[in-house]
Amino acid sequence: MRGVTVFRWSAALGRRTYLLRDLGWRVQPGEHWALLGPNGAGKSTLMQIAAATAQPSEGSVAVLGEEFGRADLRRLREWIGLVDERLARRLRPRLSAVEAVMTGAHGAIAPRPRRSRVDERARVEQERADERTRAGELLELVGLAGVAEREFGHCSQGERQRLLVARALMAEPELLLLDEPGAGMDLPSREGLIAALVSLATERPSLPTVTVTHHLEEIPSSCTHALLLANGHAVAAGPVAEVLASAAVSACFGLPIEVTHRAGRWSATATAASSSQSGTSSSQAGPSAS
Repeated sequence: MRGVTVFRWSAALGRRTYLLRDLGWRVQPGEHWALLGPNGAGKSTLMQIAAATAQPSEGSVAVLGEEFGRADLRRLREWIGLVDERLARRLRPRLSAVEAVMTGAHGAIAPRPRRSRVDERARVEQERADERTRAGELLELVGLAGVAEREFGHCSQGERQRLLVARALMAEPELLLLDEPGAGMDLPSREGLIAALVSLATERPSLPTVTVTHHLEEIPSSCTHALLLANGHAVAAGPVAEVLASAAVSACFGLPIEVTHRAGRWSATATAASSSQSGTSSSQAGPSAS
């Protein structure tokens, strides 16, 4: 992304409202990015552009080598794996876990119907068998081989999120985007998801990933880069050890924060909590990163 700006016209205010401003960002194969920032920072807007479901008001974007304005975005989306809570609500709760994963092979929310034509039946049945085998392998990758036949609606929230990761991998994507995959999870569920992401980074080292989170504790040890976003501006972007420093994170969230790093994992603690500090704007924190 180069010079990406997104704005909406506000009739009530009589002016533009900016969601992103002059953002530059580059994700390379094999990089695993954490995208952090407070509510309203522009994270969801940025992910929609990365997922090719939205376009910027200004600036240029190329995803997987396809330049927006020239590319067929519908076809491009077939190569992007996306995990978000909205998808979990659309999947049928009566599907088994393995069937839920299988729907990702064709970007559907239900398994493919069986064909009635005799000359196609054998081929379709073989395809379904191959998809079930592939789904089983992905369930093992995310640590859920034991729940393959459990109904999706009876899985815990943490299990559903890991199932969605497996589902996103069914179509062999070239980019994986995870929008707050750990939201609302308890500690065991969160750690199960993080372990799945670490396994994925080992299994598919060239697959780039971007994970949106509000909490440093949710960042897996496989994370290589981080982008801090506040008020539509990039506060900092680059290798994770350089970006997740106390000063940059404090500027991003608008209050003093101490960042610690131990055994590959990150944590953040507010060192002071006055109303004047928490209300400080972070838009002055730094220029757009690229």
